Amino acid sequence: MKLRVIMASLALLAAPTLAAAGCSWHQNQAMSCAEGMVLDEETGVCVKQATS
Repeated sequence: MKLRVIMASLALLAAPTLAAAGCSWHQNQAMSCAEGMVLDEETGVCVKQATS
């Protein structure tokens, strides 16, 4: 009986950690560049917008 309680407690303690590990919230941030700049998709940085 004690082993079941210990195992259930460990599972409940580990669940939030495992759920957070699979979250991709840090990759879904919106980025905006200053006026006259555009986001370079490959590098992820703002570069001066080319004019034609």
